[in-house]
Amino acid sequence: MLQLNVKNETSKLRAVVLGSAVNNGPTPAVGEAYDPKSLEHILAGTYPVEEDMVKEMEAFVQVFKKYDVQVFRPEMIENYNQIFSRDIGFVIDDIFVKANILPDRERELDAIQYIIDQIDPTKVVRPPEEVHIEGGDVMLWNDYIFIGTYKGSDYKDYITARTNQAGVDYIKNLFPNKIVKEFDLVKSKIEARDNALHLDCCFQPVGKNKGIIYKSGFREEADYMYLVNLFGRENLFHITRDEMYHMNSNVFSIAEDIVVSEKNFTRLNNWLRENGFTVEEIPYAEIAKQEGLLRCSTLPLIRE
Repeated sequence: MLQLNVKNETSKLRAVVLGSAVNNGPTPAVGEAYDPKSLEHILAGTYPVEEDMVKEMEAFVQVFKKYDVQVFRPEMIENYNQIFSRDIGFVIDDIFVKANILPDRERELDAIQYIIDQIDPTKVVRPPEEVHIEGGDVMLWNDYIFIGTYKGSDYKDYITARTNQAGVDYIKNLFPNKIVKEFDLVKSKIEARDNALHLDCCFQPVGKNKGIIYKSGFREEADYMYLVNLFGRENLFHITRDEMYHMNSNVFSIAEDIVVSEKNFTRLNNWLRENGFTVEEIPYAEIAKQEGLLRCSTLPLIRE
């Protein structure tokens, strides 16, 4: 049995589900795009090809091997995008939460069922149908659970609005001893530079007390200030609109002092090193064209 344990974003990683780009299928049609960034690349003819994305994910696997992390991969579905395992489920403490994802993506959960079968069934939960919540919006920080949401009255019109208030309330009820704080995120169906698809597109903790943040990803300044006050302004690396677009906040921590980052994130990677982090740089720019990056493609199961 897998003894799940995830209490934050940065403790030493022992086991993870990494998505797969194998048999990814053809470039989607314009009407099939889930987010404005994918749409942008479909229209421009620059949508990533399978061969390049497989190479990028293999580089991630090599970093996990270097640090003795057990890596699970989803079973292959033919002609299907299975890269972003963070969307389909997440672990809080020792509970595996199956996300209520877009109905089209239900098969992705089936592809990791062999992993879920290794978990105590009393520790696996599935929210009711009206609850929308995805792993990219759920961020653990010890006693805190940060959740990205969208509170606009037009929620139902936005395919980029992934976690609703019912999702926030569900987590509050499931973990009454945690401090659950939701953040109202900026969404756009048409401009990727103004679309925080998930919370990890505009914020992520690193190390013991630091974080990467994009101020304009929050609809309310009070939400941004909550994080500034909690972490301290001097401990936050502020990214630009363009850096947010390239997913600079979507790195992944293997330990409190080890961060996997995209090799082109020069300004961020320098800041991380200046603050004592080991930065494992890998290419991930092709996968980034689908508005997801390193955190999006991982589902941590066990941290120390």
